[in-house]
Amino acid sequence: MKPVTPTLDKLPSLGLSLLPVVALISLLAADVIAFGEDSSYGANQIAMLLAALVAGVIGMFQGTKWKLISEAMSNSVAQTTEALLILLMIGALSGTWLLAGIIPAFIHYGLQILEPGIFLFAACIICGVLSLATGSSWGTVGTIGIALIGIGTALGLSAGWIAGAIISGAYFGDKMSPLSDTTNIAAAVGGTDLFTHIRYMMYTTVPSLMVALIVFLIVGFGGGATDGDFEATFASELGSAVFGTFNIHIGLFIAPVAVLIMIIKKVPAAAALFIGAILGALTAIIFQPNIIQSLTTLGSEKSFALMAFQTSIQAMALETQITTGSELADQLLNSSGMAGMLNTVWLILCATVFGAVMQAAGMLQRITQAILSGVQSTFSLVARSVGTCLAFNVLASDQYLAIIVPGNMLKDAYEEQGLAPENLSRTLEDAGTVTSVLIPWNTCGVAQSGILGISTWTYLPYCIFNWVSPIMTLAVAGFGLNIRSLQNAKKSAAKA
Repeated sequence: MKPVTPTLDKLPSLGLSLLPVVALISLLAADVIAFGEDSSYGANQIAMLLAALVAGVIGMFQGTKWKLISEAMSNSVAQTTEALLILLMIGALSGTWLLAGIIPAFIHYGLQILEPGIFLFAACIICGVLSLATGSSWGTVGTIGIALIGIGTALGLSAGWIAGAIISGAYFGDKMSPLSDTTNIAAAVGGTDLFTHIRYMMYTTVPSLMVALIVFLIVGFGGGATDGDFEATFASELGSAVFGTFNIHIGLFIAPVAVLIMIIKKVPAAAALFIGAILGALTAIIFQPNIIQSLTTLGSEKSFALMAFQTSIQAMALETQITTGSELADQLLNSSGMAGMLNTVWLILCATVFGAVMQAAGMLQRITQAILSGVQSTFSLVARSVGTCLAFNVLASDQYLAIIVPGNMLKDAYEEQGLAPENLSRTLEDAGTVTSVLIPWNTCGVAQSGILGISTWTYLPYCIFNWVSPIMTLAVAGFGLNIRSLQNAKKSAAKA
């Protein structure tokens, strides 16, 4: 994302810059008190727009032109177009994959293979491998993540722990993949080449993943995330309901494999997911004609082709509810299609507007200056860098801004400290990329919550990898481990 540069002769004071933040936090807290879990269905959107209004009014009184604010909002919203399209495609895909029995097939086979004790560990690894191969945490969560939610719930695991394992693995793979947009952006902004950046991240990222996997194993085998009676009842009842309702066999995995191949081949994610949704509809027509006939609202005298068309479009766009006769199974076997993503789209747009206004008014830059004042050592520089990335994830509500803006601002400071640029690029990923999903109003937090159907507040304590990563980068800097000097980096480059 290319942020708009403020044209002010003088940035606003720190107190004025923090006023919109205080307003946002206060409004969000009031929303939680007044609306509870429903606060993200309208109230939080209004809160972000009101906070943006506060920032805009202050900015204009300080001399920021409305034209600049308008341009900033337009540019920021334009940058979210692909992400919003991907969200809509994930909604369409989840609908047709449910109709086709693909998600029920994942659940059916998963119940046979995965045990509660190893589920969190295995879910993290599976999502990590898929995200590493595709470079997309969103694509991973929107495909295998949805299926794993169903399997984990059937095994009696806590929704927070399941989502935490899925997100931990997905963000590990996304962070380490050369196909990832954030990985490429962090390397470019930091001023180092892609594979040097990835190799240097291994010193903090691999230990962070090991910590997460150990925690998931301890929790799984310790039974801390399970309820044995619920597990036995739900697994048995769901397995019987799924197998008795759908035509389950290995051929249902053609569509998921095709989507995986397309993403690996660098087909744009939105296109790959939409093709996957269409393949899901075709799979339903071929293998689940009984489901199509049970869901259509057309009379029996109509042709099967027309019934298939109606149910496929319904699954992509609107709600699909499979009735199995099991109340437990029916709670899982439903999808809201693209329509189910519209609230998430709404929230992302409002969050983007707030971040854009703060950027245009110079408030984000002023807050960053305050964070960086008094930097004297490597540890203090890395610590301030972590704080800056976290601040941008909270204040700007956007993962890309949390990488690009701090990276541009801190680049000279790392050079002045004699530090190689890969120190900066690694810190940007350790603190900017992985923490975005933990912020309920950040675009990543909103998206993953919408995809999984689990609130950010519910899963954030259990995203172990995402919590450990910024702590690990601070520990490495504090002990002076794997901190590469600019001089050594230049010598290595000369030898190469």
